[in-house]
Amino acid sequence: MTNGSRRPSVTDVAQLAGVSVGTVSNVLNRPDRVLPATRERVEEAIRRLSFVRNGSARQLRQGSITTVGALLLDIRNPFFTDVARGIEDRLARDDHTLMMASSDDDPEREDKYLRLFEEHGVLGLLVVPTSHSTEHLAEIQRRGVPVVLLDSPSSVPGMSSVSVDDEAGGEMAAAHLLDQGHRRIVFLNGPHSIRQCERRRTGVDRAVRAAGLLPDDVVEEVLLSSLDAAGGDRALSAWIAAHDGASPDALFCVNDLVAVGAQRCLRRIGGTELLNRTAIVGYDDIDIAAELAQPLTSVRQPTHEMGYEAAELLMRRASGQDATHTVFQPELVVRASSTSRR
Repeated sequence: MTNGSRRPSVTDVAQLAGVSVGTVSNVLNRPDRVLPATRERVEEAIRRLSFVRNGSARQLRQGSITTVGALLLDIRNPFFTDVARGIEDRLARDDHTLMMASSDDDPEREDKYLRLFEEHGVLGLLVVPTSHSTEHLAEIQRRGVPVVLLDSPSSVPGMSSVSVDDEAGGEMAAAHLLDQGHRRIVFLNGPHSIRQCERRRTGVDRAVRAAGLLPDDVVEEVLLSSLDAAGGDRALSAWIAAHDGASPDALFCVNDLVAVGAQRCLRRIGGTELLNRTAIVGYDDIDIAAELAQPLTSVRQPTHEMGYEAAELLMRRASGQDATHTVFQPELVVRASSTSRR
C-alpha cells in the first residue's frame, strides 16, 4: 500500500496486483493483450489505490503532447470565460486539455506563467499580451513552442493571431451616442498600454471627427485603476464629486463590467431617475448585459468563436501549417440603457 502523502504510482499498482509494471502498462494502454483475470486484478488494485495515470510522464514517453496553455488577462471577466469555453470546445475535438492562468495585465505575472507553461511542456500557447511588445513571445516561438495571439493582432512573422476590430467597435459606440444627440461623452477607459483600450479610443475619435466635431471638445477620457465593476463605480463616483454632483450626459465604458459599476454608482447617488438620465454603452455584450434592470447597450464581440478559432489556429501551427490572422467584426446591440431616457 502507499503512503497517503504521495500519489500512487504504477509500481504501487503492480505490487498490490502481484504483476509486473509492464502488465499494468498494458492494462492501461493495451487491455486486449492482458488475460481477463489478470486485467480484473489490476483494475481492482487501481480502484483500491485511487490511482490516476501521470499524463505528463506518459506524454514524454510517447513523444506526444496534448496540453495547451492559455494566458488571459483576467478569467473573472465573463468575456474571457466565454473565450476559454471556445478554446476548450475546440481542443476537446482532439482530446487535448487546457491549462489556463490570468496575467492581471501584469508583465511580471505574465512572464512567470509563460515560463511555467514552457517548463510543463505544452503543445503551444494562446496569449492575450499585456503590452504592445511581443518580442518575448516571439522568442518562445523560436524555441519551438507555437504561439497564437488572442484578442490582439500579430506583426511577428510566423505567429498566428485572432482579434476583433476594436477601432470599429469604439467608433460604433461613439457614433451611437452622437446619433442620440449627445455632444459630451465621458469615456471610462483602461490604460493605453492595453491595445484594446488604445484602439477603442482611436475608434471613438474617428466617430467624433466623422460627425464634424473635435475629440477634445466631445470626449473626456477617464483612465481606470481596474477594469471591473468596482473600478467603474470608483471612477464615476470621483467624476461626479469633481463636478459638484452633476452626472455625465453620456458614458462609454471600456467593458460591460465597468458599465455595471457605473450603473450601480448612478443608482446609489440618484436612484432610477439619475440612471435613466444617463446614456450608457458598454463593450463585450456579456450574458448579463441583457438581464440587468436597465438592459445595457453594448458592443458585442464573438467571444466563443474567438476562442475556438484561436485554438484551431494553434492546432494548425503545431502541425506545421503557415500562420493565419483572423479579424472578427464587432456588432452594436442597442438596448434601454442608451435610449430610454428623457
